[in-house]
Amino acid sequence: MKPENLGILVVDDEPSVRNSLCQWFKIDGYRVDTAGEANEALKKLQDNHWDIILLDIKMPGMDGLDLQKRIKQINKNIITIIITAFASVDSAVRALKEGAFDYVVKPIDPDDLSHLINKAVERRKLVNENIQLRQRVEELTFADDIVGESQGIKSVMKMVSTVAKTDSTIMIRGESGTGKELIARAIHSNSNRKYFPIIAINCGAYPEGLLESELFGHEKGAFTGAIYLRKGKLEMANKGTIFLDEIGNISEKMQMDLLRVIETKQFVRLGGDKTISADFRVISATNKDLEKAVKEGGFREDLYYRLNVVSIVLPPLRERKSDIPLLARHFVNYYAESMNKNVVDLSPQTLEVLTKYAWPGNIRELRNVIERAMVGTNGKRIEVKTLSSPFLSSSNSPEGNSLEEIEKAHIKNILEQAGWNILQAANILKISRLTLYNKIKKYNFQK
Repeated sequence: MKPENLGILVVDDEPSVRNSLCQWFKIDGYRVDTAGEANEALKKLQDNHWDIILLDIKMPGMDGLDLQKRIKQINKNIITIIITAFASVDSAVRALKEGAFDYVVKPIDPDDLSHLINKAVERRKLVNENIQLRQRVEELTFADDIVGESQGIKSVMKMVSTVAKTDSTIMIRGESGTGKELIARAIHSNSNRKYFPIIAINCGAYPEGLLESELFGHEKGAFTGAIYLRKGKLEMANKGTIFLDEIGNISEKMQMDLLRVIETKQFVRLGGDKTISADFRVISATNKDLEKAVKEGGFREDLYYRLNVVSIVLPPLRERKSDIPLLARHFVNYYAESMNKNVVDLSPQTLEVLTKYAWPGNIRELRNVIERAMVGTNGKRIEVKTLSSPFLSSSNSPEGNSLEEIEKAHIKNILEQAGWNILQAANILKISRLTLYNKIKKYNFQK
């Protein structure tokens, strides 16, 4: 990390200490600023990004230890270094236990402080590298979870390989549970942005006001409960990818705001007046018929065309029958490891039952079925008897063959299994509570 890219904030009530430290750090090439007390420091923490903060313990008003707690609440990755007099070394030791990197004793020796800052810079570099490495591993894991040899999934993966190296905006279409987020992560992990974050947000899970705060961030005091400045998802996705799931559920106002952001890559936090720029790629996903929504006036045509530059359509699982055994065995291996069970396969009869089923919940539903079966399996294979879910029983097969009829019967069965506990049923179905409420209303379910 180059010095000019690293910010140091010095917080001390003694002007001579502030000025001396400021000059030392500027000579070394760091971006540096000072504050004489805690409130001024918190304000500067809102206005700029700081990597290292030096804190004097004894200050009027809020002392250095309390300020350190506030700083760690705002951003736990900021490195704090305590400045102390001889009489307060015990306090400095307590500060170390609460997350301080180290402490320096007044009068401050420039050489010792320079050595300490160099150590802190190396620590910061390692932290950043570890964060990126963890994310990279996570993204590769998601990419490896795309299992299948059917022509449908091969066509999808060919498209993923083609568009990943571009910076085009992509819309992923498909029914709920077909793996849209996995495809988004596969695109990102094979793109030139792979060393930067992919930030996912389920647009259907937030009411309008909260979604605006999640995307754009907010300033301290922007609304009741906004105690601290908070970066939004768009800002966090800088140089990476923003994945907007359930994009068809956003309000008309959010559609207009999002269109402007995608076109300009600029936005303002709630309660703020500073324009923030961020470079991100947009991948969206929906299970709705957006063309119909555009015709009916429920979705902006200009936003639709801006999002739908490249379209990837995921086939439902019922059109990928040959992939069901592969997926089922993939999930068996995954849960055998996570549950520490010696289950190695599924019986031929079990595979036959799974292959014949219509899977209205697609891959997500199959994964849930395998997970529940693994819990109840004591042998080396999953047998049909462990598939206790009522929708796999022929006596509970839905009347009719349309997707809507199958979905209706499946959701009703899950609601009954969960005793009409909406949160539990939504978790089983892997959909938001809002989506489940809409389904209940659509099918006129009565408890």
